[in-house]
Amino acid sequence: MIFVIARAEIKAGCMDEYIEIAKANIPNVLAEEGCISYTLTRDCASGIPAQGEISENAATFVECWESLEHLKKHLAAPHMAVFRDKVTPLRVSSELKIVENV
Repeated sequence: MIFVIARAEIKAGCMDEYIEIAKANIPNVLAEEGCISYTLTRDCASGIPAQGEISENAATFVECWESLEHLKKHLAAPHMAVFRDKVTPLRVSSELKIVENV
């Protein structure tokens, strides 16, 4: 099993548009072979010191895939190319972390 944390820093004033585009793509991803879960999240102020800095302009996908091969197919899927084309102008930066069970 592969877990993915895909975090994007969104330009000021663009979060609503980013969320709309992202939510429209979620059913496409959930229908992909090997997708266990795919959830769009935002930073949540918890008051827990270890949490560190939060950002009102960050959007994070928390994903789970059956295998690295399924993740690679997901990243190459046509609907993901369309998604990237739509959201790239809205992002300041993006970061991908991929982890696995130990």
